[in-house]
Amino acid sequence: MRFSLVILLSVCCFSASAQWYHLDFKKHVRPEAIEQAPNHSTAYLPVIKVKTPGAIHTEQLARSEYSYHANEYLILQTAQHNMRFRIYNDASYNFSDLAKIYIQQNRYAEAKWYLLQSNYISREQNDDKHTIANLIDLATIKAGLGDFTQAMQDLSEARSLAEAHGFKEDMLTIDKKVAYLTQTRYTTPKVDVRYADAPEITAKAE
Repeated sequence: MRFSLVILLSVCCFSASAQWYHLDFKKHVRPEAIEQAPNHSTAYLPVIKVKTPGAIHTEQLARSEYSYHANEYLILQTAQHNMRFRIYNDASYNFSDLAKIYIQQNRYAEAKWYLLQSNYISREQNDDKHTIANLIDLATIKAGLGDFTQAMQDLSEARSLAEAHGFKEDMLTIDKKVAYLTQTRYTTPKVDVRYADAPEITAKAE
């Protein structure tokens, strides 16, 4: 009985699966082909050749009178603050910065006064590097005013300090300055001096 049932089921399954060849594949509807997505990779972008620019020429513009006054005011305020709170070393550099501004404006009398104040403090602070720089600037001003003797004395003192500390770069600068002043002593005319107003800051006071 069981064997007959197995045979019957096997025949039915075979007859059902054997009908696949009667299917009409020509009438089968196939979906449309999916369009390939475009490739947006940067590798397919056109190559743009950029020309190398030539040398860039810069031009130094002359400083305006307003910029001089603004810078002068800022440094003066800082110097007054440093002197008030006894930050003398910073005040010394403020004074020499003021002197540089005045030199650019041919205000040599004021520049000399502030360099002397700066030098007074730098000596007390044992800041020999700054003292040397001040002496070089003082020599430049004194030579411009026609006082070559004192100018050479300042350079001689600066040379001794630089030599004592082994400041070779300063020594070279001083030697060049001495050679220049010696060469131009009788050919360089005096500078046009603009006299100073009353100084607004006094030197270190006890």
